[in-house]
This record gives sequence, structure tokens and C-alpha cells, in this order.
Amino acid sequence: MIAGTFTIAKRELASYLRMPAGWIIIMLFLLLTGAVFALSALVPGRPATMRPFFEACGWLLLPLAPAVSMRLIAEEARTGSLETLLTSPLSTIALTLGKLLGACLFLIVMVLPTLALPAILWTVSDPAPDLGPILAGYLCLLLLGLLYLSIGLAASGATNNATLAFIATLFIILALLLAGTLGRQLPSPWQDLLFALALPPRLNDFAKGVIDTRHVVYFVSVSGLCWSVATSLIAWKRWRDR
Repeated sequence: MIAGTFTIAKRELASYLRMPAGWIIIMLFLLLTGAVFALSALVPGRPATMRPFFEACGWLLLPLAPAVSMRLIAEEARTGSLETLLTSPLSTIALTLGKLLGACLFLIVMVLPTLALPAILWTVSDPAPDLGPILAGYLCLLLLGLLYLSIGLAASGATNNATLAFIATLFIILALLLAGTLGRQLPSPWQDLLFALALPPRLNDFAKGVIDTRHVVYFVSVSGLCWSVATSLIAWKRWRDR
């Protein structure tokens, strides 16, 4: 299973890097992050911090993560290659895990160039920024990307239409980002539930340098749930096509 997982992951990563769309997504992400960084961190008189940058990460990834994840399963189904994968000896777990791992590797490739931003801040600021919040912020960025891509994987597994998968992923992520705002308008216990699901407070804590294990468990568990949903959907398709 491990060999199959890495084979699918390498195939998925290579497919992103071969397509012009993959490089467009990377350039768009770097453009957005560069603009947010310049407007929030490189302002004379302001403290040397990347906190506003990491607080905005949830919104920066909002249009990009669905664009990456929408083709994971839906595009395979549209082109007919999913049928080949489902009839292969590859297990369903290896298939979905490899797909998610490949998308996460692409996310890492997309995020790596942004390491130049704290280096720039470190060079031009006096005193230098604290390293702790920067490391916590990048951990948050990776966990957030994992969550978004897992949601997209589940949405892509639920439909054969990549555009529909994009829209579904976008609205689910948007709901998580706005859950706290919406929760203020509702009575308990719905208010408590939406507050528990809301992303911004978690992003703010990471941006401050606070690594709360409850937040880590939230990201990992919800990502795992979405991956489980995707795996179940693919297993059902495999059983149906027998």
C-alpha cells in the first residue's frame, strides 16, 4: 500500500507541474502573498511581524485550494482514467491517500518560495522579528492547506464534474471562515457549534505564535474525516462498477 500511495502521489505532483494551470496557481499565490506581506509587514513604523500575513492565509488559499483539489477525482472520472485506477490492484486507501499526498506536496512547492518573505523582514527590520510566531504561522499554513485539500478531495470524489467540485469546496471553506460571524446571529447550541467550527480564531492563535494542541487536533481530525468520506465514496464507486 505504501508503494502504491507514493506512486500516486508522485504522479499527481508531476501532473500539476506539467500543466500551465499549476504554475498559474503558484504565481497567483505568490502574487497574493507578496501583496499582503508588502502592505502589512513592510510599513515604516510598524512592528516587524508577519502576524497579519498568517491571519490572512485562510483567505489567500480560499480560491486556490479548490482549484488544486477539484481535479483529484472528478477529472479522472471525466477522462475515464478513474475506471482504470479502480480496476487496478491498487487499494482504495492507497489511491485516495496518494491523491491527497500529491496535492499536499504541490502545496509545499507553492509555499516554499514564501520563505523569502521572513528573510526579507529579518534583513530590513530592527529589532528582528520573533522566530516562534513565524514557525507557528507556517505550521498553520500547512495544516490549513491539508484541511482545504481534504475538503476538496471529498467534494471531488462526490461528483464527476470538476467545476461543481470547485464550487462545493469553495462554499464549504467559506462557511468555515464565516462560521463565527454567522454564529453570532443564532441561539445556543447552534452558536456554540459554529464557534467550535470557525477557522479565524485558530488562525489568529497560530499567527500569535500559540500552538494549541486543540487546534492541531481540529485540523488533523477534520482533514481525516474528509479523507475518510472520499475513501468511502471511491470504495462505493469501485463496488458499483464491479
